[in-house]
Amino acid sequence: VEPDTFSFGSTLVTAFQTGRIFNGGSSDIGWATSNNNGTTWTKGFLPGTTTFATPPGSFSAISDPSVAFDAAHNTWLILSLGITSNQTVVVSRSTDSGQGHTWSNPITVASGSLDKTWIVCDNTSTSPFFGHCYAEWDNPSSSDLLQMSTSTNGGLTWSAPKATALGNHGLGGQPLVQPGGTVIVPYQSTASNTIRAFTSTNGGASWNGAVVISSFNDHGISGLRTEPLPSAEIDGSGKVYVVWQDCRFEPGCASNDLVMSTSTNGTGWSGVTRIPIDPVGSGINHVIPGLAVDKAFSGSSAHLGLAFYFCSSTCQLQVGFVSSTNGGATWTPKNTLTSTPMPLAWLANTSLGRMVGDYISTSFSNGHAFPVFAVATAPSGSTFNEAMFTVVSGLTIAQGTLKAGADRVLSTATSTRGIYIVR
Repeated sequence: VEPDTFSFGSTLVTAFQTGRIFNGGSSDIGWATSNNNGTTWTKGFLPGTTTFATPPGSFSAISDPSVAFDAAHNTWLILSLGITSNQTVVVSRSTDSGQGHTWSNPITVASGSLDKTWIVCDNTSTSPFFGHCYAEWDNPSSSDLLQMSTSTNGGLTWSAPKATALGNHGLGGQPLVQPGGTVIVPYQSTASNTIRAFTSTNGGASWNGAVVISSFNDHGISGLRTEPLPSAEIDGSGKVYVVWQDCRFEPGCASNDLVMSTSTNGTGWSGVTRIPIDPVGSGINHVIPGLAVDKAFSGSSAHLGLAFYFCSSTCQLQVGFVSSTNGGATWTPKNTLTSTPMPLAWLANTSLGRMVGDYISTSFSNGHAFPVFAVATAPSGSTFNEAMFTVVSGLTIAQGTLKAGADRVLSTATSTRGIYIVR
């Protein structure tokens, strides 16, 4: 469950939880790599992580994988959260000439009461911070204090954790780097029902206080583990796109749409627009978005691919996909990627509900979108069958005819669900 993806050149890497554990985390982090734009894949498990790994490590479980590539050091990185009585943010490195097939034992980034890791690297050769990699997490023992750490040597060593100038609190931050080196980190605020973002303009030496992108209104789905965590990506010019689940455009906040806001600087954000996947009032819930933006395009010509889960009132999950070739002004009709709806009882059970992941991910390679997502079949007795999938040869991006931006806000109620530790 819970995949992240990243692409660089013709290589795609995904990492995900394997052997999900009810109370949190998994038995190991699995990975899969393609070096030919998604045509064929090699797969395996990270070494030295948990007591279940080969060779075994010291953690009882591991969670929250995130993938990055450091072009300056030709190194692939998988950041994850090792779990014992406390938590340790760790990074596994692959230095096999950029192939992403062999991985090191984990290197410690930080330890304590930590959660929800993410990583990005500055891969623009003209950036003053080319080769800086940035790790993000929150600290539940300090009310989800957001913290950042920086590496300048391919993930071998990391700086002491730093909070923002305002000591912001939140969950699910996804750092992105503009071509000029500015880092923008959208996240879900735990201090209020808002999506926010903070920035750094000095290579991670310090982090500015967060600004509000928007409030959020979220419709909970009984039995399914899901929160309005943002999925964020960046185009070739440095424009940032943030998508999350939200019910403001639905009568009575009765179901979730996916909505989007954008920014060119991380401090000023556009108004929220509804992505027109299904008609308003359809009763279809759209959750757990995984956004991709093709860096070969930008602005009004930006190519966007968006994967997500959806279900009706009976909530048998399916995976959908929509795309845009004009920066989200119009979208294609929904493409259903799964052949059979999944009853929630087929999904891995956790203390916070049935799980496909707190997040999923999509990346572009050679102009095609490759979403990675969990699909379950019926359990065999007490053994669950939930595996990671993508689409053969990827998905073609089209302009679409469904116009965004014309919907009215119909519900101003805010989410009453508490923020939780989401390992």
